[in-house]
Amino acid sequence: MVNVANQLRLMRETAGISQRELARKVGVSNGTISQIEKGKSDPSVGLLKQILDGLGLSIADFFEERVQPRQKIFFTSDEFVDVGSANVQFFQMGASSTGRQIQFLKEIYAGGASTGHKSLVHEGEEAGLIISGQLEVTVGDQRRTLSAGDGYYFNSTTPHSFRNVGIAPCELISACTPPF
Repeated sequence: MVNVANQLRLMRETAGISQRELARKVGVSNGTISQIEKGKSDPSVGLLKQILDGLGLSIADFFEERVQPRQKIFFTSDEFVDVGSANVQFFQMGASSTGRQIQFLKEIYAGGASTGHKSLVHEGEEAGLIISGQLEVTVGDQRRTLSAGDGYYFNSTTPHSFRNVGIAPCELISACTPPF
């Protein structure tokens, strides 16, 4: 049986189209596509056909049973993809988090770098282990500066932020579920 949410996301990503672009193409809101891909909304057959038309696919293509590709298990250091910014690097294990339950990252914060002035909030849980340097972690009204060997674990629906309070880079390993 085809999981509509996962299949639609996979087909959209395979086509190289963003949620916004697809939504604009088929005349629905970006939120509609997002809710369907998260499994929070089931599209009518008519809406699904409209979305698939935007991807250049038929209903038959969508529901065709495909042989699942062999799962990639091992990753070399050059297969970690930087999904961060100039001052904060997030090296994700593998090119995509599609179909995964966990996002696994090697993070490097330049001296003084942070995740920004606005706190992050999203579904799920996060955990991390500081490898080197110092990182100030703020979760809700709690704040602590962590050093090498220290870690954190929290519910990501609580507003949170990260900041390197030192001059030297801070390196850590983190995991987030579901992928953010």
